[in-house]
Amino acid sequence: MKNGAFSDFKVFAGNSHPELAEEIANILGKPLGKATVTKFSDGEISVSLWETVRGVDVYIIQSTCDPSNDNLMELLIMIDAVKRASAGRINAVIPYYGYARQDRKAKARDPITAKLVANLIMAAGADRVVTMDLHANQIQGYFDIPVDHLVGMPILARYYKDKNMDDLCVVSPDHGSVTRARNLAQYLNCPIAIVDKRRPEPNKSEIMNIIGDIKGKNCIIIDDMIDTAGTITNAANAIKDMGAKSVMAGATHAVLSGPAIERIEKSAISELVLLNTIPLSEEKRLDKMKFLSVAPLFAEAITRIYTNGSVSKLFD
Repeated sequence: MKNGAFSDFKVFAGNSHPELAEEIANILGKPLGKATVTKFSDGEISVSLWETVRGVDVYIIQSTCDPSNDNLMELLIMIDAVKRASAGRINAVIPYYGYARQDRKAKARDPITAKLVANLIMAAGADRVVTMDLHANQIQGYFDIPVDHLVGMPILARYYKDKNMDDLCVVSPDHGSVTRARNLAQYLNCPIAIVDKRRPEPNKSEIMNIIGDIKGKNCIIIDDMIDTAGTITNAANAIKDMGAKSVMAGATHAVLSGPAIERIEKSAISELVLLNTIPLSEEKRLDKMKFLSVAPLFAEAITRIYTNGSVSKLFD
């Protein structure tokens, strides 16, 4: 057998993001595994494998994005299917890990759903998880199996580096993204700023202060995900009003639910760079959006895992 314990590896995909799965498979020089994921008339999910996986290193690519529950169940059932077909090792490749925002008890009687989902993935039979930019790093510890936590920031950083812009400033839209902003600023060799917001009392509009100098700067707001886009667009508008020359934004996960598209379109953001961990329909695409692919990074991670190479080098 070559490459350690497994004679071969195969890549399968659910229905969440077939375009990304196809791109990853093409880079790996592998056809996607033959499998169909359908539904019974009552909505139950059915998975059928049409090729052997016995003793094979299997990679199942599935983002647990909207519809989150369907995509999560597809992933769990596909894991169960390959486990019962005697796969050698089962790797769940989850570019976007849903339910990650429910990572702790913020108030009494809250569930910790990120841990529940981790338990489900392990109970289904996964031997390893490969994911990107978890909303909270501690979610890695919710698993009792190896987790390869890839980061999207270097992809965004290279893009901004290639633009060769002057007077740059990286902005964190809230206190939770300061580390991410600092890492990008270090790569671009520029200062950072932080948006500090608070409500003076319930139902009163937010008061925003900017910690740092953004006047006359080309500002880049960086975050891990954009959901309803309230935080990032409010930050962009405040930065622009306070004297920024231009405002760009970048994020890994384009959740973009509810009023997000309308908010982004009307905001001061001149360019929004997103990674393709989540599929985005044509109706949600704006001229100011640019998409970068994570497929090469995931393909390289899969290659290194299969060949027992170092994955940590991909974090640089």
